Amino acid sequence: MSLQPIRNPKELGPIDYYTSGHRTCAGCGPAIGYRLATKAAGPKTVLLGPTGCMYVANGHQFLTSPYAVPWFHTQLGGGGAAGIGTAAAFRALTSKGKRKREEVNVLVYGGDGGFADIGYAGLSMAMTYDYQRLLYILYDNESYANTGIQASSTTPWGATTTFTPTGRVRRIGNERMKKNVALTIAAHPGVRYVATSALYPPMDFVNKVRKAFNSGGPAFIQVLTPCPKGWFFDPKHTVTLSRLAVETGAWALWEYEEGAFSLTYKPPKRRGLAEYMRLQGRFTHLSDEDIERLDRMIEEQWGLWLESDRQKRLILSWTPPPTPL
Repeated sequence: MSLQPIRNPKELGPIDYYTSGHRTCAGCGPAIGYRLATKAAGPKTVLLGPTGCMYVANGHQFLTSPYAVPWFHTQLGGGGAAGIGTAAAFRALTSKGKRKREEVNVLVYGGDGGFADIGYAGLSMAMTYDYQRLLYILYDNESYANTGIQASSTTPWGATTTFTPTGRVRRIGNERMKKNVALTIAAHPGVRYVATSALYPPMDFVNKVRKAFNSGGPAFIQVLTPCPKGWFFDPKHTVTLSRLAVETGAWALWEYEEGAFSLTYKPPKRRGLAEYMRLQGRFTHLSDEDIERLDRMIEEQWGLWLESDRQKRLILSWTPPPTPL
């Protein structure tokens, strides 16, 4: 194991590999995630970024770059293949003696389009290969944030977006339930490590990144990253929303390591969902009854998460989508 677990943030050291030189929004959750992920991965890392808001915010400046390690842009749907190609190149050059034998991390950091929707096929393909130190991270800001906040397959039920506006005709915004991409990746045979994470608690995300690189095979993390632009909240609440997502059970933190499931955070007492949703402008049109119904669904789901944790295996259920009251 080359990346040791981090017990104290001070062990990460002062150096950032995602630093100044970008133009992300104030309070940008994906940017905080990028900083944590690259800090966890360390200097021997190559970054790949499928087209998305993090590409637009980080890759269009003249003579500036926030990356302190090599970074490459890939086409929106090409993140999966580009990650495999990069890992394959390192393997080939090393086997031919053209590079010294050393561990180099390949980190592909993509958004909803990059891994949940348009680029999902390439991600799925990547999970069938055996390249080591290859990690795909889906920064899940629950929309297409760089092209006008359109709904994606990870947009939660009820959220208003430019493609699912609320109004007189349709009281509810998005009427589809959020897709849990990490669960679908865990269904791939042979996958070594799959996890969900958030910006809070930060050490959970940092250590999952390090564990993923150590896993010895294809790895994937879906990290929830609040987006002030798409979720309509004061930028000072980015981390607060991450914490509330975890403590209300709206976002469960778990990992699936070589077939064994475990929760990595269990709220001592789950907080009410309203505290999380009322802080976001995209849910202001929902009634108290709507939120109470979602709260009950989360409570039922938590029973399955806890039982999965007890049995160390995934127990899935089918839940019908809620309909407007």
